[in-house]
Amino acid sequence: WYMRRDDRIVDFKRLGHNPSYLTGVKFDLKRINFSSNINDIVKDSDMLMFATPSPYLKSHLKKLKVKLTDKFIITSIKGIVPDENLIVSEYFVKFYGVLPENIAVLGGPCHAEEVALERLSYLTIACLDREKACICAHRLGGSYIKTSVSDDVAGVEYSSVLKNVYAIAAGICSGLKYGDNFQAVLMSNAVQEVNRFLNTVHPLNRNINESVY
Repeated sequence: WYMRRDDRIVDFKRLGHNPSYLTGVKFDLKRINFSSNINDIVKDSDMLMFATPSPYLKSHLKKLKVKLTDKFIITSIKGIVPDENLIVSEYFVKFYGVLPENIAVLGGPCHAEEVALERLSYLTIACLDREKACICAHRLGGSYIKTSVSDDVAGVEYSSVLKNVYAIAAGICSGLKYGDNFQAVLMSNAVQEVNRFLNTVHPLNRNINESVY
């Protein structure tokens, strides 16, 4: 488990939880190997999961000396890589030579705090290699995490980004005291916009009404 700051690792081990996030969740420390050296983590792993906010991905990876070309990458990052105008999967392919079929993208809705409380959540795993997507789904699923798979990696990534924008719009409308009628129209148009956007940037025969989007 990579954490960039040694003092945070010390606090995590002492407290039994992350000192900054989900502080009410206790972890089984016997199952976690912490390190502030990203190269050691990558070297010793076949499968890597990235969950850092997209604005900081480049700065974290600048420290990387170990190649990613033979690794399987799972990313739960929702966002565009700054200055590159690329979704995360494209960034790994273009700059780190990761094979497209060796990248899986996680989609929600699946908020960390609700997973920690073992509330029923739904997780989408998108990978060009459907067999690998199914393997990930099996490993990540559980009694309160239901999984579905997709091979539309770009579609899942872009829709995850756009949904954050629509969530902000919905919040603004709520603050302006707009009612359910307007919110319904907003969401209906948002779905149509996602469909138009995806068909423009990544044309594919997809059903935008599926839950993976």
